[in-house]
Amino acid sequence: MEGEELTEQETALYDRQIRVWGVDAQRRLSKSHILVSGLKGTAFEFCKNIVLAGVGSLTLNDDRPATDELLSANFLIPPAEDYRYAEKSLADLCCDSLKDFNHMVRVSVQKGDLSSFGVDFFDGFDAVIVSRCSLTSKKLVNEKCRKSSKRVAFYIVDCRDSCGEIFVDLQDYTYSKVII
Repeated sequence: MEGEELTEQETALYDRQIRVWGVDAQRRLSKSHILVSGLKGTAFEFCKNIVLAGVGSLTLNDDRPATDELLSANFLIPPAEDYRYAEKSLADLCCDSLKDFNHMVRVSVQKGDLSSFGVDFFDGFDAVIVSRCSLTSKKLVNEKCRKSSKRVAFYIVDCRDSCGEIFVDLQDYTYSKVII
């Protein structure tokens, strides 16, 4: 699977990106599985960008009901009559919208409290991005990502008013500098 080539359709759609970061990076991106939990401003922008870039799959987790307040700060959800949003979660509405951005990306919703999922659940992802939850939940999810059978990158990204928080746990990440 590592040497698997991009399809003609992928090459045409992602041509600009391939010119910037190369076909190998685009191939790896198209095989990546990302989980985003806690949808708010920073997470909306992140989701839009990785879907447009061609990530393999994006799973959304946010069971909050869609309210006028939440929708007013969410550019992913177009304005509509109130009846369209009845009984839909924020993740469901964002999922529907993100699918329209790039039909080649699998976008889905996982319902439930992220901290209650077992370690095996996190095995299905390459990166987990968490926003909008308690410190206890953040620590618990990070620990489960570390216990996963594969390396799962863990990120906390949160903004409140003019303050921001970011935490990155790449575990045993190493990189090499290549000079050409």
